[in-house]
Amino acid sequence: MSAVDAPRIAVVGAGVSGLTAAFRLRRRLGVDAVIDVYDAAEQPGGLLCTRTVGGAAVDVGAEAFIVRRPEARDLVAELGLADRVVAPGGMRPAIWADGGLHPLPSPAMMGIPRGPEPMVGLASDDDLQRMAAEPDRPLTWSPDDDPSVGDLVADRFGPSVVARGVDPMLGGVYSALSSSLGLREAIPALARAFDDGAPSLTAAVGRVLDAGAVATGPVFGALRGGYRELVDALVAAGGANLHLGTPVIDLEGGPGRYTLLLDSSVGPKPVDYDAVILAVPIWMAARLLGTVAPEAAAVFETVEPAGSAVVAVAVPASTPLPEHSGVLVATDADLHLKAITLSSQKWPHLRDGDVHTLRTSFGRLGDSVTASDDELVTLASEDLATVFAAAGVPAPVVEDAVVQRWPGGIPHYGPGHLARVRAALALLPAGVGVAGSGYNGVGVPACIGTAGAAVGKVTATLTT
Repeated sequence: MSAVDAPRIAVVGAGVSGLTAAFRLRRRLGVDAVIDVYDAAEQPGGLLCTRTVGGAAVDVGAEAFIVRRPEARDLVAELGLADRVVAPGGMRPAIWADGGLHPLPSPAMMGIPRGPEPMVGLASDDDLQRMAAEPDRPLTWSPDDDPSVGDLVADRFGPSVVARGVDPMLGGVYSALSSSLGLREAIPALARAFDDGAPSLTAAVGRVLDAGAVATGPVFGALRGGYRELVDALVAAGGANLHLGTPVIDLEGGPGRYTLLLDSSVGPKPVDYDAVILAVPIWMAARLLGTVAPEAAAVFETVEPAGSAVVAVAVPASTPLPEHSGVLVATDADLHLKAITLSSQKWPHLRDGDVHTLRTSFGRLGDSVTASDDELVTLASEDLATVFAAAGVPAPVVEDAVVQRWPGGIPHYGPGHLARVRAALALLPAGVGVAGSGYNGVGVPACIGTAGAAVGKVTATLTT
């Protein structure tokens, strides 16, 4: 097509990836471009979901973003929201193990300690000795290796380090146990340290920690009014036509002309476009790509979803809270939930509200959250009472609670995932891009990055 024609682009998915893609398309193609965004949901945002509990806004999907990565930080600034970014306070999380609260191991990287000292009081005596001797144990490594994080750490440091250090950290990010997560996928910097010749796990962790020691300032940030501020700003700045409550059931065609089939009351409704970006979960992208890119679809459809649920609760503002930003639960512990975020402790701007807000999280890959909403609230209340008692404060009185389920929230990043996905991406036809958490990381910055890459791919074909 001619570069002077007004292009027509469809974006399927109105989460952060799709809305960012629409915004980038508008900036790249100008005001005349037709940009349509489709989503089966009735409101935009996807996992950037802000709900109200006890009159307070609480993010019940993604909560924060890494400010040391440029993608989210730069997008927030570009949208004029830089002055809305807030940083967490100085409190640190605790680990729940052996019926009590323990300091989060430090120094450590994603729960993998730099030697035995940080795990004293948490790891077993046998594993403390194992860690102390680990630098002298031979290590066999090839640059093609991609073991699971859990298998590597259990072998080098011992199973108690996995259950009480690594799993609590990675479980919150990936909703999966570390034994099912690839090292290159979950902790790529550690894999690179081994590729560069680190002779032991202790040495590899040390190299990564030393490399990051020069960084200053907070690691995480959030928006004062929750992620709804980012969603609203993207919708306004992108100027796309939002078609909410409109499922897309298929994609047909080829380079130069693609047809979306929309679900309508009278049957499939075809709409033609010059290019399409699929910003839906990777397993949904597989279904839509079955005709136009069957080989890529075959790879994408093998990715499993890791479901979870968040129970956000409000307690009276007079409630004493444990002196931690949150609690990560060891996988050999006796609680039902996997993590607690003491939001009103973690974020100073929330401390003066009419209520204190907390988030509790349930569920991992292969462990479906089958309890009813009422049952989840009860379990959350019971576990909170147990943790508060161990911290020496009274059990909280739950004034309000809201349950948010994410049955397909996080793609599973098993060993070899990134290599398989990279190969599949190369099979996509011109004019088709994909974006989201299934391709190059699960966090908000990664999703923003994939949206920019997808826009670059499809617009290259529109201007040639």
